[in-house]
Amino acid sequence: MVKRFIVFFTLAGCSYATVEARLPRSIDLAEELIGLHEVNDRDYLREYLGVDPVYNEWCAAFVNAVLAEHNIPGSESVSDYPLMARSFLYWGEEVDSLFIKRGDIVIFPRKDWQGHVGFYEKTVMFDGVPYYKILGGNQKDSVQYEFYKASDAIAVRRLVLQSKGSITISSL
Repeated sequence: MVKRFIVFFTLAGCSYATVEARLPRSIDLAEELIGLHEVNDRDYLREYLGVDPVYNEWCAAFVNAVLAEHNIPGSESVSDYPLMARSFLYWGEEVDSLFIKRGDIVIFPRKDWQGHVGFYEKTVMFDGVPYYKILGGNQKDSVQYEFYKASDAIAVRRLVLQSKGSITISSL
């Protein structure tokens, strides 16, 4: 899978899609890490995440580390508390759940102020109820896919890049 960007040039008030570049999606990189466990792979994860996964909740650290591999600023760019899942509430742009796409970042609540964050893969139905298939870290102490009730999501966020001048780059 690749991330697609369309570049729009604005001439005389009209926009024309002229160039499409392809970059790897963060979720594709994250998939390469499936199966890593916080105890069995502790040394590797500690180095990759920058925190000890045995003693820290590490879902946000995982998303931030994956983004960093693409030189994409993570939640540290918008929050003083980047290790908290809810730090992603202000990252990127809000996406209506009707338009959610693979690779978007989804934030879920846990208790009063805690949360969970991961990458969206797809929506599946169980007994008529939509669930998001989420790839994340600290899901049963590992990097893996888990299903979360779609209605429990408190936000869906997407990176949209803007360049200077008359060129706009928007994520697909």
